[in-house]
Amino acid sequence: MTTVRGCNIPDDLHYLVEKHVWARRDDDLVTVGLTDVAQNLAKAILSVSLKKPGKKVVKGKSVATVESSKWVGPVPSPVTGEVVEVNEAVASTPGTINTDPYGEGWIARLRPDDWEADAGDLVTGSAGVEAYERFLDAEGIVCEDE
Repeated sequence: MTTVRGCNIPDDLHYLVEKHVWARRDDDLVTVGLTDVAQNLAKAILSVSLKKPGKKVVKGKSVATVESSKWVGPVPSPVTGEVVEVNEAVASTPGTINTDPYGEGWIARLRPDDWEADAGDLVTGSAGVEAYERFLDAEGIVCEDE
């Protein structure tokens, strides 16, 4: 895991940097979640509303809604596809996103319509870390320790 301006940015994930969303391909599914940057900006996550399995989501549109003490907003999907599983644990314990955004705090698993096409708009590896670093520098964002 790489740390940039105090934010954890794993280089094995794909990012939609401006939306603070990550994607991890697991065989034919894509797991989606909020980044460490997002949970730091949001502060304490108070509730998570999830789409139902079987729902179709379009890239850039909401796969969930998150509410914190500072913010309410959508979790945009980094891919177009079908929701096949949602993380009910984050609905009942939303703070899991704050404590483990890349592990137990995942939001949904999707079956992408066209991973290859959608992944072209995401950044990963060292290029992903560098893109996030440029974004954080430009926005003046620094993550705080919990």
